[in-house]
Amino acid sequence: MESGAVMNKTVKRTTGFALLSGAFLWVGLVAGAGHAMVRTAQAQTATAQTSAPSTNNEVTIYCSAVAQWCEKMRQAFESKTGIKTLMTVKSAGETLAQLKAEATNARADIWWAGGGDQHLQAAELGLTQEYRSPMLAKLHPWAVRQAEQAQWRTVGIYAGTLGIVWNTEQLAKRKLPAPKCWADLLKPEYKDEVQLANAQSSGTSYAFIATLVQLMGEEPAFAYLKTLHRSVNQYPRSGAAPMQNVARGESTLAVTWMFAAVAEAEAGFPVTNIAPCEGTGYEIGSMSIIKGAKNLDNAKRFYDYALTPEAQATGATAKSYQIPSNVEAPLPPKTPLLNEVKLIDYDFATYGTDAVRTRLIKRWETEVLNSPK
Repeated sequence: MESGAVMNKTVKRTTGFALLSGAFLWVGLVAGAGHAMVRTAQAQTATAQTSAPSTNNEVTIYCSAVAQWCEKMRQAFESKTGIKTLMTVKSAGETLAQLKAEATNARADIWWAGGGDQHLQAAELGLTQEYRSPMLAKLHPWAVRQAEQAQWRTVGIYAGTLGIVWNTEQLAKRKLPAPKCWADLLKPEYKDEVQLANAQSSGTSYAFIATLVQLMGEEPAFAYLKTLHRSVNQYPRSGAAPMQNVARGESTLAVTWMFAAVAEAEAGFPVTNIAPCEGTGYEIGSMSIIKGAKNLDNAKRFYDYALTPEAQATGATAKSYQIPSNVEAPLPPKTPLLNEVKLIDYDFATYGTDAVRTRLIKRWETEVLNSPK
């Protein structure tokens, strides 16, 4: 179901330093996000300023896609426009928290990628601003609906379906049956074999909770999650981590986006996936201009560019196989399309609100994450 001139850039890394493209880069793992952080020293200076508009030919982006795709987009936009593109990579949940903290002094101009639920929540809280791109006419209806629901404060850039993924070698080694339904994950034989991201920081995990609530009803959904807790071996803070761990045999199964399994299989890992028999949810990855953006004109230029087929094709080059929102963008190979999967009627308008999302995550923390196994 749920497009520059050469610059000196620093890539921040908590573990060390590397030399790249003639400039010193700090490249590191962002705690809890499983992504690299990419940011220049100039950005650190610019974002420390007051809310006065910037006169620099630059744009600062918070990116909630996988690090490889973020960097591909940064390079493509900078090369095409000559606009210095400064980028930080964090999970959607962490980015939303940062926008809240920076509400009175925006330190970035645009938030690109990450779950649409979080973007809708940011729009509701007044953290993003309205923009109607001239590219809207080229988008799939589901992407435009996302914009309409947010009163044009966000827009859909890709879609992906939620599913169960597993390592075929590990499954065979443990003589476990392949799951077909959400209900299968509750079977005793899957104890400590399943991985699920932490909903406190992961949009993927929140989408799973919201899917179950809509599919089953809230009380049955939380009864399911409490039982599933016995099967979960770890709750990584990054939504990407469970798929990576399954691919490398560190976990047998995971709940994550189906397109992620396609990329890992293409890379040679023994993984496969399924859309559960009961039906499943999907995400609409989104993009939003941050309220108070200091480089507003350049933010709009990036926004328009990110909705083009050219920009959206960068996903496949980064092995990120979501369904692009532009109707003319090439479809990634082997990725399940929305009409090929049994989908629930996911209510983005309700489950993207601040009140609902906050309440469900808090309940999950209290009743599931902090409960004994």
